[in-house]
Amino acid sequence: MASYNSEAPVLDTYQAVVSAYCDFLTVAIHTILYERNIYLQTSFLKARKYNYPVRQSRHPKVCKWIQDAVFAVEGEMLKCTVAQTSLIIHAPPPSSQPLERYVFSTSSFPRIPLSETRTPFAPSPSNNPSNNPSNEPPPNSPPVNTKEPQSNPLDPATTKRFNPPPTSDLPEQFRATFARLSTSLAKLRPLPEDCSFTLAIELRDEEGVEAPIEGEGRWVAAEPGLQRRKAGGHSEEVGDIEGGESKRGKDLGGVRTMPVRSLEAGAFKMEVWVEEGKGKFQSSVEEGE
Repeated sequence: MASYNSEAPVLDTYQAVVSAYCDFLTVAIHTILYERNIYLQTSFLKARKYNYPVRQSRHPKVCKWIQDAVFAVEGEMLKCTVAQTSLIIHAPPPSSQPLERYVFSTSSFPRIPLSETRTPFAPSPSNNPSNNPSNEPPPNSPPVNTKEPQSNPLDPATTKRFNPPPTSDLPEQFRATFARLSTSLAKLRPLPEDCSFTLAIELRDEEGVEAPIEGEGRWVAAEPGLQRRKAGGHSEEVGDIEGGESKRGKDLGGVRTMPVRSLEAGAFKMEVWVEEGKGKFQSSVEEGE
């Protein structure tokens, strides 16, 4: 039985927040592949993570694919361009329609310049603990300007004020998320055999955010039904445009959405939910006929 360190992470930098997220994402992918029978369940090992029983694929190529995919997600997360990450399960060929989408929304993560991802967060002035309760300046200290300047919400110095605790209760929240996820997956309709899966990211709807589909070749554009296009033709995710407004692809949102859990610890704020796509219900009707 494999075992992992379940010590609570210290969320004092953006790098630490992203590392905690990618650690969770890796375990979540293994868990979903096991629970949804994408591979034989006998090919998974019993393991523990966050002091909770989980499953891990023992196939080297599956583990390598998940490791590389999460590493690519981490690279984009450090650029603060990712709004959410989705594990998408597709029907077998020839249709290959999206059947289920597991969404991990990180749109509430802070925006930090790439050069400051390892810089400790600045504590909030209203919550900054001090050993000097009277707020009097220490002896021989220089004069302090008590007039606080007007803060800019887009200023990195402002966006980094999260007053993170020395340690977090994220392991407890992760345990609760996996427990709720297992319960939710048990309620889903069964999948056909020979399904495939992929990992996708949706970028923030902000100026200057470009899709990372050129150069390194790690990412490719998603299918039109899983994309969204902003007004004016700039792709965040590609879809049809009507009336100059943003329109999402037909496979985004699904037929049925099942919320799993919201998590929050300092700068770590994430929502998890599951979507069942139209193709899944169409497949059920065809099998019934």
